[in-house]
Amino acid sequence: MIIASIAWINRGFILVAKVFSDLKTRVSSLEATRIVGQVQSIVGMTMTAAGLKRAAGIGQRCVVKGARGPVMAEIVGASSDGLKLLPFGSWDGVAVGDDVEIVQHDPGISPDDSWIGTVVDGLGKPLSAAPRFKTGRGRRSSGRAEPPPAFARRRVGQKLSTKVKCMDVFTPLCQGQRMGVFAGSGVGKSTLMAMLARNTNADVIVIGLVGERGREVQEFIQEDLGPEGMARSVVVVATGDEAPLLRRQAAWTATAVAEHFRSTGRQVLLLLDSVTRFAMAQREIGLSSGEPPTTKGYPPTVFSELPHLLERAGPGREGEGDITAIYTVLVDGDDMNEPIADAIRGILDGHMVLDRAIAERGRYPAINIQKSISRMLPACHSDEEYAIMNEARRALARYADMEDLIRVGAYKPGTDPEVDAAMRFAKVAETFLSQRKSDTMMSDQSFAELYRMLLEAGIDVPIDVAAVDQPSAA
Repeated sequence: MIIASIAWINRGFILVAKVFSDLKTRVSSLEATRIVGQVQSIVGMTMTAAGLKRAAGIGQRCVVKGARGPVMAEIVGASSDGLKLLPFGSWDGVAVGDDVEIVQHDPGISPDDSWIGTVVDGLGKPLSAAPRFKTGRGRRSSGRAEPPPAFARRRVGQKLSTKVKCMDVFTPLCQGQRMGVFAGSGVGKSTLMAMLARNTNADVIVIGLVGERGREVQEFIQEDLGPEGMARSVVVVATGDEAPLLRRQAAWTATAVAEHFRSTGRQVLLLLDSVTRFAMAQREIGLSSGEPPTTKGYPPTVFSELPHLLERAGPGREGEGDITAIYTVLVDGDDMNEPIADAIRGILDGHMVLDRAIAERGRYPAINIQKSISRMLPACHSDEEYAIMNEARRALARYADMEDLIRVGAYKPGTDPEVDAAMRFAKVAETFLSQRKSDTMMSDQSFAELYRMLLEAGIDVPIDVAAVDQPSAA
């Protein structure tokens, strides 16, 4: 009786196992659910799709089956006529009536350590030879994320040594700080970024080249960044000829990669060049989706997207690392008060202004000290360093006020001892603040040299001499 019962139970287990096996086979053979609409109209870069209103929302991706192959697109707007889509490429070959299929599972990106040393596009696909590159098995991200809650963040950390003399003294950078570099075209933004990438002490460097000139990408990677910089970097590239969706996505992807490494407890340096081109891409997207233009043609979403992007950088939660971010801002016509520059300056923790007149004199980096500020001051400097910086800034400002009179000979030396001292200091400071891309100087040495020049120029610095660090090897 017992043997018969056991046999019956075994037959039952075998039967159940067979049923589950058959069910698994049938499920795996089923096609995934497909939600398909049709192309209704195409005007410029904006396509209207019908038949998808209740099935898809803003930000969802679709594939348009055109005559020349599938085109990836994203839903950017909705109206009574249908959904509005923009392509990640172009609409070449797409016609009215073509199928528009919703992408059910967006692959997203999943960065890991194998990404370090590689160049990827805005969608996270490798552009350079990357034998170690993996698509990743961790948490996937579309590139868009919410900034950490304000009360969950840690405070900004200790000062970082960039080995850029002018920056270490007058606009210091701290762990988790967000700094803007404001300049017109051709004033040295990319070179300054390369200096920071080479010299700043960070575990991982993430560089986003948004809307960059195509010919300059290889030049920046091979010459400016160099092998030593590339060995600890992830470079995200979207050139200026690519679609606005890809240019916007490149900024999101670079920030998402930096967020991943921050979550592992590492110190990350994020360099994004440039936020202005991100804003221009968002302007094209907003206008194409039907938004009204406001100041200089920028729609309202541009000014809501900027803080959402920039606030994602900074200190992480307890147990995480920090994202120290440098954002370049390409100002139109060297106008530092144009709408995008003005909005970004109000969000970031400091700004450096690169002056074309200084660059034309041959002093690089062409940082205008009077117009640049770090909001981490005075806390990030010691009392002695802050006193040296203040005296140097005052002397340079005094010389700048009198410069025109001095040049035309209207000022007679000896009239004002403070102006005479400022003249002597400005002459040697101009040489000191000039720095080639390959030159470096430690922060304590920069302060010691500046202190020596102030004293030799006849400017008294009210500090304890013994507290000033002696120069150390660069």
